Amino acid sequence: MKQIYSLLLKIAGWRSSVEITIPSKCVICVAPHTSNWDFLIGMLFYKSIGGKPHFLMKKTWFFFPLKYFLTAIGGFPVNRTKNSSLTETMAEEFSRHEEFQLAIAPEGTRKKNPHWKSGFYYIAWKAQVPITLAYLDYTKKIIGIMSNFIPTGDVEGDIAQIKQFYENIPGKYPGKFAI
Repeated sequence: MKQIYSLLLKIAGWRSSVEITIPSKCVICVAPHTSNWDFLIGMLFYKSIGGKPHFLMKKTWFFFPLKYFLTAIGGFPVNRTKNSSLTETMAEEFSRHEEFQLAIAPEGTRKKNPHWKSGFYYIAWKAQVPITLAYLDYTKKIIGIMSNFIPTGDVEGDIAQIKQFYENIPGKYPGKFAI
């Protein structure tokens, strides 16, 4: 199956780059996120390297019959109106699995947002797993994984440091990406 995903990625004109070993448990920070195409390209990439990705998505996407497909490919619905601890829920999910990799776009939207949501950080901190930095470079048409980051507990400092990794990576719509 990996070869099929690799072929589809190549047909779409993309190359992949994995510069590090991906931990069996990690939160994957995916940026820039400026287009719905990011999801499809990301899924092709992750499947092409043999990964079993999980991801968070607005609950509104989990309607019949789409919810069965999204759940089957690793989706977790997020109810933004309900006051529940997504951090706790996802940390428990990490503890239930020997292997669990959760991809999150920290911008939380495809619009320009210099104030990244910190949920990805808190999930990694609570689950005691590294944050793996993944990117989509639309200019070079390279999708990849560049680094593992260990949260220190200094949320603002760590997120500022993580943002620096993405400083020169253009999304599909560069004007919609802000660090």
